[in-house]
Amino acid sequence: MKRGIFLPSIAVVFCLSVVLNFYTGVFSPAPIQAASFANGADVSWLPQMEAKGYKFYDDYGVQKDCLQILKEHGINSIRLRVWVNPSNDPYNGHCSKDEVVEMAKRCKNMGFRIMINFHYSDSWAEPGKQYKPAAWANHSTNQLYTDIYNHTYDVLSALKVNGVIPEWVQVGNETNNGMLWEDGKASVNMRNFAWMINSGYDAVKAVFPETKVIVHLSNGYDNSLFRWMFDGLRNNGAKFDVIGMSLYPEPDNWWTLNNQCLYNMNDMVSRYGKEVMICEVGMASNAASAAKEMITDLLQKVASVPGGKGLGVFYWEPQCYNWAGYGKGAWNTNGRPTIALDAFLSNNSGLPTSTPTPTLPPTPIGTTPKPTNNEFVYGDINGDKRVDSIDYALLKSYLLGFSSEFPYVNGKKAADVNCDGNVDSIDFALLKGYLLGIFNYLPVGV
Repeated sequence: MKRGIFLPSIAVVFCLSVVLNFYTGVFSPAPIQAASFANGADVSWLPQMEAKGYKFYDDYGVQKDCLQILKEHGINSIRLRVWVNPSNDPYNGHCSKDEVVEMAKRCKNMGFRIMINFHYSDSWAEPGKQYKPAAWANHSTNQLYTDIYNHTYDVLSALKVNGVIPEWVQVGNETNNGMLWEDGKASVNMRNFAWMINSGYDAVKAVFPETKVIVHLSNGYDNSLFRWMFDGLRNNGAKFDVIGMSLYPEPDNWWTLNNQCLYNMNDMVSRYGKEVMICEVGMASNAASAAKEMITDLLQKVASVPGGKGLGVFYWEPQCYNWAGYGKGAWNTNGRPTIALDAFLSNNSGLPTSTPTPTLPPTPIGTTPKPTNNEFVYGDINGDKRVDSIDYALLKSYLLGFSSEFPYVNGKKAADVNCDGNVDSIDFALLKGYLLGIFNYLPVGV
């Protein structure tokens, strides 16, 4: 027989407030396990935003580390750009080797998987500009191959010394027409560009043999661009593991562009036998509902790529609000995330089903929930005998309708933390109260 615990009036008020606002995040900073699908975010501007005094708040208005808020919305992977000799401009600079190492350590320590994005420039490299770093400006093409290798090796070695192993590395950013112009302009000399890719590839594998190397283009809907580029790279012996894409649709065309992107991804897999990934995605922050629909659909499309070769989706700088004039983040001007970010909770394959180190002590404040008949632990929705932020993210996904079942055979029983036979917003409120330390035990009868 299960024993109920009657709640004091303050706890009742707390629960009711949560029920009325259950679109909220988790409170416990438990590590996220490396899942097969990457629910990602590029947050390279975050250190500069923090240095300028920006604050970040969860769905309830509670101030937290931005990375924790991202985790609470299903993000399990972080992408960081690195420039060669950047300025100290807060918008167009920073992202030096040392800064990237520090940020990567911070993300790794919070359990995120890591992608490093080499621009091979002192500032932005993108389709319309691929400028050489000033220190390389007068180097020959052969010297540029060495420069790429040495810079890549140097940054990755620094990461390795600091215990960070990136799962993916981009060699170049949005290289629609190559990089390090004019020497590496693909439309002029595809061989040079291919050999530049190989210099980066060789450096990555010299430090991290298992890390996957990405070649990244923008306009993921443009199949003709991708065929031209990757035919050229293949014909010139380029080495890479993953074809990366950017996609920035508008509210009125996202359905069309998502479908074209799916066609392109499937064609890349079939034509070249490579894995594919959306390395950047975004939509206007004032179109959050459309953005949520777009991301939810894109996650499903990437996950549908045959053979499990669709690796993930990364939102570009979602934390931006009132920053650098950038209007395609997933944050409101009040410092809270928009509903667009909830889309990542729709992807169950991107949410971990267990924690990486089950021997770690329980994360919640209070006493560990007591198992019932050795079958399950109340609140332990993923079956790892811990009650933490992973379970809360899974329950949120379930209540939002993104999933109809839990990844653990006894997940539904475990989620019914008030033992009334239903899994609903009351359970959501009680689990949150437990993670906050308001309740010392689960289940909690009402």
